[in-house]
Amino acid sequence: MSVKSYYRLVAILVVLALSAAHPLAAQTDAPPKAASDLTAKIDELQRELEDVRAQLAALKKDGKTGDAPASGTAAPASPVASSNSTPTLASLLGPTSLSGFVDMYYGYNANQPATRSNGLRFFDGQANQFALNLLELVVDRAPDAAASRTGYHVALGYGQAINTINGSDPGGLGFDQYLKEAYFSYLAPVGKGLQVDLGKFVTPAGAEVIETKDNWNYSRGILFNYAIPFYHFGMRAKYTFNNKYSVTGYVMNGWNSVVDNNTGKTYGMSFGWNPTKKVSIVQNYLAGPEQASNNSDWRQLSDTVITYSPTSKLSVMVNGDYGRGDRIVGLARPVFWTGVAGYVKYAVNPKYTFATRYEYYNDHDGFTTGTVQHFNGITGTFEHTIASHILTRLEYRRDMSNQPTFLKGANTPVMAQDTATAGLVFMFDSREAK
Repeated sequence: MSVKSYYRLVAILVVLALSAAHPLAAQTDAPPKAASDLTAKIDELQRELEDVRAQLAALKKDGKTGDAPASGTAAPASPVASSNSTPTLASLLGPTSLSGFVDMYYGYNANQPATRSNGLRFFDGQANQFALNLLELVVDRAPDAAASRTGYHVALGYGQAINTINGSDPGGLGFDQYLKEAYFSYLAPVGKGLQVDLGKFVTPAGAEVIETKDNWNYSRGILFNYAIPFYHFGMRAKYTFNNKYSVTGYVMNGWNSVVDNNTGKTYGMSFGWNPTKKVSIVQNYLAGPEQASNNSDWRQLSDTVITYSPTSKLSVMVNGDYGRGDRIVGLARPVFWTGVAGYVKYAVNPKYTFATRYEYYNDHDGFTTGTVQHFNGITGTFEHTIASHILTRLEYRRDMSNQPTFLKGANTPVMAQDTATAGLVFMFDSREAK
């Protein structure tokens, strides 16, 4: 509607209102000619009103809103796209992520040992009490060829697990007591990218890892505790050819040593093969001198992990270890040890999972456990995920040996122990923060 039409419409409405309010005055007080003129004027205004209505209807039909409103009339507010300007933790950290967890448990040992500890167990070693397994904080930035080819990874820990991991370092427990990992990464422009890490990192061997949340069972198996190392200090380089093949090479100080105990180095190789989407095979080999001030006798470890997932709910895993090479007094040949473990995991749904583990370990010369023995272990674990960041596990485990390795009551040696554990893990990750 134009400004002129707008004022014309106002005038018509005023005249109509006055006429309606004083109809008798127009008939009695006004002269006949004046009354006739007024009637004609009203008819003319009525016709103009009909014309204005027709114009408005035409404008609406064409989808137009008319000219700008007259001065003094507020213009309609134009819609403005709203955006959330509140920064999140992930946006503040950028490519760096901050994550971690708190892992605690209550362990029960049916033998009721006076030491209140479980035999041949490290990560859940305390019995008949509440205990802190591990509190871990991780700062991570992965190298990226599209942004920065450099990265880093630092993992700090506190609790009995971190003391177990660092307790055998030649530098002593206080040297790096709270440091689980710390390495610098560089993604070299070689083919699809060759990632080189330098520093302290966990071992590639084994089917299990240090973090409870990433294992199928709550407790660590005998193979993880005795057959393989926990970590290394040195350099590794990994190249992924495609989604089926990858290879990693290692040059390190040795087993569980930031401070080396000799002048030799340990070398290693990992080969990863995924023949299908359901099958994964990893073969690890480590070799090097590990005894103090002895560069001649090389320790060798062959570690194989095969994982098969026939369905999205069912997974099966097998781990085999063979180690040899160290020399001990009174034995003419090198010591050796062997072990095998089998795992089955079934996810009922995203919240409930069952996992079992069977393992056999032969410490043929008593080099790793301190006793010449054959070991068998059976573990059953029930997992319940409460929300997305709280994980609970209930576990029963029976450990058996052909030697009286375990303790009962007032330190009486026995050949078996039964334990029950309730674990709770609370996790967080800045990449999921909102």
